[in-house]
Amino acid sequence: MSANDDLIKLYSQRILALAADIPHTERLEAPDATVRRRAPLCGSTVTVDVAMDGDRLADLGMDVKACALGQASAAVAGAAAIGCTRAQIEAARDALKAMLKNDGPTPPAPFDGLEVLRPARDYKNRHASIMLTLEALAEAMEHAETAQTA
Repeated sequence: MSANDDLIKLYSQRILALAADIPHTERLEAPDATVRRRAPLCGSTVTVDVAMDGDRLADLGMDVKACALGQASAAVAGAAAIGCTRAQIEAARDALKAMLKNDGPTPPAPFDGLEVLRPARDYKNRHASIMLTLEALAEAMEHAETAQTA
């Protein structure tokens, strides 16, 4: 199989469909916390606004400027994140990283849709973009929780 065939397989119809349908793309007017993350290698950026209800994510706003893989990751994470705790977001983030780096298991529900990104494990230069949304979301939730207790 040629490198072009590999890339065509990587950018599957499912990944492209997810990239075209990212939820929560409106920024929040009064977020509890905002985090912007950038992948230095490719320049992808994700900005995440969070609103919390206790320890659970109540609302989310995202601005995603990333490749199709980063956008697909944002779409799955955004669709699954509302109602989750930071521990659930961190577990999904850690599982996604293990899936990409070590062909680990699929992230737990409700983030199991990230399985679609398993073929990207062979493209290490794309991992940072794929990880951006969950990293930013976990960090924003941590900031919001810290502000609530301050």
